[in-house]
Amino acid sequence: MTYDLLIKNGRVVDGSGMPSFRGDVGVKDGKIAEIGKLSGPATKTIDADGRAVSPGFIDNHCHYDAQVTWDPLCTFSPEHGATTVIFGNCSLSLAPVRKGTEERLAEFLSYVEAIPMEVLKTIEFDWESIPQYMDRLDKHLGINIGNLIGHTAVRHYVMRDECQKAGATDDQIKEMQDVVRDGMRAGALGLSVSREKGHYDPQGVPIPALWADEKEIFALADVLREMGTGTIQAGGGQYVELKDGMMRRLAESCGRTVVYNSLSQTVRKPGEWQTHMARVEETAALGIRAYPMCTPNRITQDFTMRNCQVFRGLKTWHPILLMSDEEKLRLYADPEIREKLHDEAVVNKPDSAVGFS
Repeated sequence: MTYDLLIKNGRVVDGSGMPSFRGDVGVKDGKIAEIGKLSGPATKTIDADGRAVSPGFIDNHCHYDAQVTWDPLCTFSPEHGATTVIFGNCSLSLAPVRKGTEERLAEFLSYVEAIPMEVLKTIEFDWESIPQYMDRLDKHLGINIGNLIGHTAVRHYVMRDECQKAGATDDQIKEMQDVVRDGMRAGALGLSVSREKGHYDPQGVPIPALWADEKEIFALADVLREMGTGTIQAGGGQYVELKDGMMRRLAESCGRTVVYNSLSQTVRKPGEWQTHMARVEETAALGIRAYPMCTPNRITQDFTMRNCQVFRGLKTWHPILLMSDEEKLRLYADPEIREKLHDEAVVNKPDSAVGFS
């Protein structure tokens, strides 16, 4: 066979879980044609001696909802080996959205994920529904994507100005179900919800998804059960899973896979991961697919004193973080205020400000 591309002498890691091996990869017509010890001619040959050769990685948690509309490669993910990206996580997506409310929806994504509004204001919102957003992405994609339907966006779309209030009516829940159903039919990967108590809007109010009760969340998940497709992602799922097993119950109820943030070892609760892991193993033994995400490396957070997400919700910190830079500087310089800030973030050991000293 004549190959379009032949990658020779690499350490092949094929993603199957089998041990790596030294070999060649032949590509023809945009697809892998053969793997092994290959000797056929090729239009282009790459010597991969001393390098690993593997399929592209899946980045299963990112927030490219806006960037993908002007950067179809989702730079810099491909440069790091990721050829598939999953966005719309943590209940935050940019569809559906009503005309005239685009900036408000973008504010939720901006403030939670520290994406400057100056950037999000450049988006050309030429969609309203989830199917229209999916059609927009189809026009010029350069990377594989999976788009999750964000509960915050759905709640904002259906409940409008009431989206940051508890107690959706049965009619509102039914309308939200219809929105999710239409999005799934259009090719969405699934639904994302949130129990992440530290996620606020720029005004200091919890994002819409956090106002939903279990009845509402389970009703939206039931659409995926009904359709027999889709995955559910949950931001902050570890809190409710460790409290009352909500992630397990959600997966069992809808029969779909639930992936949630996250199984980790924290400075403040170094042994909690063991309790969590035991629960995960118990859930798996029951045949229920509720899986926490975890990372093989230390997670660090970079932030400035302009917008410290980990300190939001704390009595003294929160109002200061909503002020102008001039007001922040004045208050940060006040010895009495500094003592209160230290007590709230360090002495009182809040869950949100993990590990600060």
